[in-house]
Amino acid sequence: MEPAIVLDGVSKKYGDKMAVAQVSARIESGTIVALLGPNGAGKTTAISLMLGLSHPTRGSVRVFGENPIKTSTRKHFGVMLQQVSLPAKVQVRELINLFRSYYERPLGLDALLKMADLEEFARKEAVKLSGGQQRRLQFALAMAGNPDILFLDEPTVGMDVSARRGFWEHLRSSAGQNGRTIILTTHHLDEADAIADRILLMQDGRITADGSVVDIKARAGNRYVSFVAGPNVRQEDVAALPAVDEAEWSGRHVRIRTSQPDDVLRAIIGRELDASHFEISQGQLEDAFISLTKANEHAKGGAYAEQLAATVQN
Repeated sequence: MEPAIVLDGVSKKYGDKMAVAQVSARIESGTIVALLGPNGAGKTTAISLMLGLSHPTRGSVRVFGENPIKTSTRKHFGVMLQQVSLPAKVQVRELINLFRSYYERPLGLDALLKMADLEEFARKEAVKLSGGQQRRLQFALAMAGNPDILFLDEPTVGMDVSARRGFWEHLRSSAGQNGRTIILTTHHLDEADAIADRILLMQDGRITADGSVVDIKARAGNRYVSFVAGPNVRQEDVAALPAVDEAEWSGRHVRIRTSQPDDVLRAIIGRELDASHFEISQGQLEDAFISLTKANEHAKGGAYAEQLAATVQN
């Protein structure tokens, strides 16, 4: 099957700044790819290049074998941006129908309203929807043309937990059933952890890690031992255990980052520490994200921790 998108040695320079540097990637049809990275990593520029909104300084971008600047190529796209202004005095159904009119084979109005869980708001003025409802409307607009490739920029901002869960369940089903390719950016790394087939981690305009969620976690090399500490266990008792890289306390719950989890467990048992509910894991995608980006920054001798922490928390 022909890949959905191919980036071949792509660079983009703005003045003296290299926003994207020698990026190559092949994105297969029907996959969900999370493009992650700190602020200023080059994610927005990379997506602009894929959409044909920006031209590479070097290299090439192909969408189903064609240049994305072509109108015939762009018909494959659906785009949900983070910052969108909705027109006043236009009902939800009117706005969806307007977007449907731009395409030769659009999805039906009823299907789009159901997809976005907006059926009861069809006659409501779009600008009077809540923040989460407006995000769902923007999703319906992005899906209006039944796109082959869907670009999502922070899609669940403003949605409550239930709406976010339903949104991702629908996307996973859509990609699996219709072969739709989905490319997303998100600061909710738990979402990328749960839904993405592949992670592209960008930093300083380059792809610094590429693989499945499992691959990315393994590459970070983190292992975690978690347990509930009894009332007599002190922080210095945990710090004195062997191979403890970092120990986080949340009440009496302790989470130790280590490269040798077996040694940590043996020491806890051997020293007869009052501990229960043990768990060993590779951690979450967020843990790997922090470790890999910090490692890359240390490798080039930069200072990065404050920006990284702010990026993960936003």
